[in-house]
Amino acid sequence: MIELRNFSYTYGAAEKPALKNITLDVKNGELLLVTGHSAAGKTTLALAMAGILHHELGGKIEGNLSFKNKDIKEFDGMKELSRHTGMVFDDAESQLIFTTVEEEILSGLENRGHPGKEVLRRLNEVTKLCEISHLMQRAPHTLSGGQKQKVALAATLALDTEVLILDEATAELDKQAVKKVFSVLKRLKEAGKTIIIVDHNIEDFLEIGDRVVLLEKGEIKAIKSPVDFAVFEDSDLSFNGREHPLPQKEGQPVISVKKLTQRYGDFTALDDLDIEIQSGELVAILGENGSGKTTLVKHFNGLLRPYSGSVTVKGLDTSRIPVNELVKHMGLVFQNPDNMLFEDTVEAEIAFGLNNIGITGSQAAEAITRSLELVNLQGKEKVFPRHLSRGERQRLAVACVIAMRPELVVLDEPTTGLDAEESDRMMQLMKRLQQEGHTIVMVTHNMQIVKNHAERVIRMDAGRIVEDSANRTHGSLSKETRCTEAECADRGVNA
Repeated sequence: MIELRNFSYTYGAAEKPALKNITLDVKNGELLLVTGHSAAGKTTLALAMAGILHHELGGKIEGNLSFKNKDIKEFDGMKELSRHTGMVFDDAESQLIFTTVEEEILSGLENRGHPGKEVLRRLNEVTKLCEISHLMQRAPHTLSGGQKQKVALAATLALDTEVLILDEATAELDKQAVKKVFSVLKRLKEAGKTIIIVDHNIEDFLEIGDRVVLLEKGEIKAIKSPVDFAVFEDSDLSFNGREHPLPQKEGQPVISVKKLTQRYGDFTALDDLDIEIQSGELVAILGENGSGKTTLVKHFNGLLRPYSGSVTVKGLDTSRIPVNELVKHMGLVFQNPDNMLFEDTVEAEIAFGLNNIGITGSQAAEAITRSLELVNLQGKEKVFPRHLSRGERQRLAVACVIAMRPELVVLDEPTTGLDAEESDRMMQLMKRLQQEGHTIVMVTHNMQIVKNHAERVIRMDAGRIVEDSANRTHGSLSKETRCTEAECADRGVNA
């Protein structure tokens, strides 16, 4: 189906190739798993197999790549290739351009010229499969990261292409949603589709995979059967008996949320929330996709203003204080790092934020060097940010925030796109910042992070706080909630 022979690729002005001497055959009807550390070349390989490198990005290409026994260069651009191959990108938001979810899915179907009845059949089928029927009239930009991934997946599935490529397409989904994607992919494989899953964490799909390709620094390190890959240890919410004493509640809280309600049209995203977070805490906010986590933290830096109620940070009312004043006290790392990156070089990205708060010259240079060292991106100062891997872009987004040394650091899914080793390194950095006096708040689905690092856990469901470990004697959760996020939902803990 797809054949690569001694294939190498170098982005634009990059000094080193992103892929080197790749020789690989993807068989018709195969479910291929591609994994590796951040910056291993996974996304670049996915873009190559989709034809995007040849027909959209350019760059230096060596070797051969063919699709269905035809050189991929000979296809009439992506318009022809997209009739055979559908791809869900690691940045799902980049695929969503219409005003409603329904339009996102219908647009592709209508462009294919399907009759009206067939269009409606496929629309209903994929929205039920991806469990987004209730989102059809919502604007994509109002959705959570996980919901956006579901919509991008539904729009791609609706096209019913022969080949489906998923690049970190479940990174922002909760466990329940990943199980659903698993069942959908299993069904598609049984129907004869060729599926390529690109992810740093492939354990959820080993059961249905045929082969695993391990990439390292742009080269194929190994190709093995799934049974040869060890399944990572289970992520549960047990604190293994550890007790994290919470900081003493003295003086004014760093964050105070009172009676906070937020609405998008008729949809209530946050419903009468009350929270206080003290200086020096490390807090994890959990919840299923669409539970209101991201909406909540966007109030902390004034990106959203309350429909009703109030939010204060360091005593400042976020509905009244300009955003450029709030960022001196609070830094937010977005769920999608690409929403933060728009400069031509890595160092310019960090300098932009520093300049906004009046840090320039040698002081800025020192802050840039320190922040890049902290996130292990030293030597990348002159690189175009979009040429970094997803994990590297995530780390750059963190560097942009910590360079400004805010008292409060908020991270929305900080380990999305990072492998286990990098995720642990990221959390060690957060612990170091906490020890230096920073307050850390993180939205996450990563139960291992919660297990190993969180001192306080706030669980959200349908726009409400359903559990807060600060209301217990210690920071560990009660026995009935020592489970994965999905298991808790199955057992009705959040009801």
